[in-house]
Amino acid sequence: MLKGIDSVISPELLKILMEMGHGDELVLADGNFPAASHACRLARCDGHPIPVLLEAVLKLFPLDGFVERPAALMDRVKGDTTPTPIWDTYKKIVTRYEPSFSGFEMVERFAFYERAKQAYAVVASGESALYANIILKKGVIDAD
Repeated sequence: MLKGIDSVISPELLKILMEMGHGDELVLADGNFPAASHACRLARCDGHPIPVLLEAVLKLFPLDGFVERPAALMDRVKGDTTPTPIWDTYKKIVTRYEPSFSGFEMVERFAFYERAKQAYAVVASGESALYANIILKKGVIDAD
């Protein structure tokens, strides 16, 4: 056990976060996402909702300040009117850690799948909300 590391961050996920460099992307995938078939590296966090994982990751992981939209959401399929209140939850969490956050990039479903295949890793969660997938682009730690 380590002090200061949220208990939802498994040793496997902590290793992945440490290995990632500036510009690498991490997918936090909901329970419906085809994580195993799309991941170069897969971390299992079954049973944990994405907001809890997002909060834990952002305590350790800076978002990329050199791009306009360092976080991306899977957009609804055209014509789908499924409510997505989880997006507001994500925005509150991201803004808490990144006060200059200007909003999410919206990515079409199949483009999101392709981007996930290129991501450094995919985290499979137990999130049951629809359209709950999010991609985070890692930034740098300032040398203050």
